[in-house]
Amino acid sequence: MFNGDMPALTDEEVRMIDETLKRIGAELVCTPPDEEAQPYFTRYPLFGLPTEVEDCVVIIKGS
Repeated sequence: MFNGDMPALTDEEVRMIDETLKRIGAELVCTPPDEEAQPYFTRYPLFGLPTEVEDCVVIIKGS
């Protein structure tokens, strides 16, 4: 899902991600550099099932 590369995601998963980002008004999603990445497990990700996630910076459209 990084830099437009979505290996192993189904069409349904891609649709769900796109809809979620559109719903929250995300214009840009940036992940930290690899050396700063701190993945962790959550039961409540923004979308989908419980999984390992990584915090990122999201630029939201103004209303």
